Amino acid sequence: MLLRGGFNPAPDDALPDGQTAGTLLMVGNAGPAMWRAFSASPQALDGQPHPLNRWTRQQVDAIAQAAGGVALYPFEATPVWPFQRWAARAEPVFPSPLGLLIHPQYGLWHAYRAAILVAPDLHLPDPASLANTMANPCATCADQPCLSACPVGAFSTKGYDVPACASHLALPAGQDCLGGGCLARRACPVGADYAQAPAQNAFHMQAFFRAVRG
Repeated sequence: MLLRGGFNPAPDDALPDGQTAGTLLMVGNAGPAMWRAFSASPQALDGQPHPLNRWTRQQVDAIAQAAGGVALYPFEATPVWPFQRWAARAEPVFPSPLGLLIHPQYGLWHAYRAAILVAPDLHLPDPASLANTMANPCATCADQPCLSACPVGAFSTKGYDVPACASHLALPAGQDCLGGGCLARRACPVGADYAQAPAQNAFHMQAFFRAVRG
């Protein structure tokens, strides 16, 4: 797990009970390191549902408690916490053509697993000032291979065609995506050193497939 940045919340940040005091710290991962720890954990091996969520909660709850804070998770609230908005407040990440947030260093190979709300009003770097030195890599990517790599054209400037993607994954032709990760995501040249292993990609793709197929 990595500390991905943080910010001092404002009234429109949708925190519990409209709280605006303190600091919200974003916790996530980049590259394959988290997968190595998780895949050897009891949660990954016990055959019970939602192993990554349960492992994340075990890890982060202890950290939040030690810091005197409250842990918030993208999988626990209804409606869900606005993690993408929080991420953009915490560090220089940018919307990509795939709808995922792209990081100038990690590319598309990163995620946010939790947030910790702590009472101290910490003074943190302003992501807007960091963005001046870490620009959106998509803005200078003329070829945009992510938009042409999908076999069924599920990604375009109009958005993400979820039914087309899910239908493709159900076919023999879609097994490369289902078993090795989204071809469009894999086509992005940014952050190649942080690319996830096929097993990690497959874990997330299969979870997505189960969710969209019901």
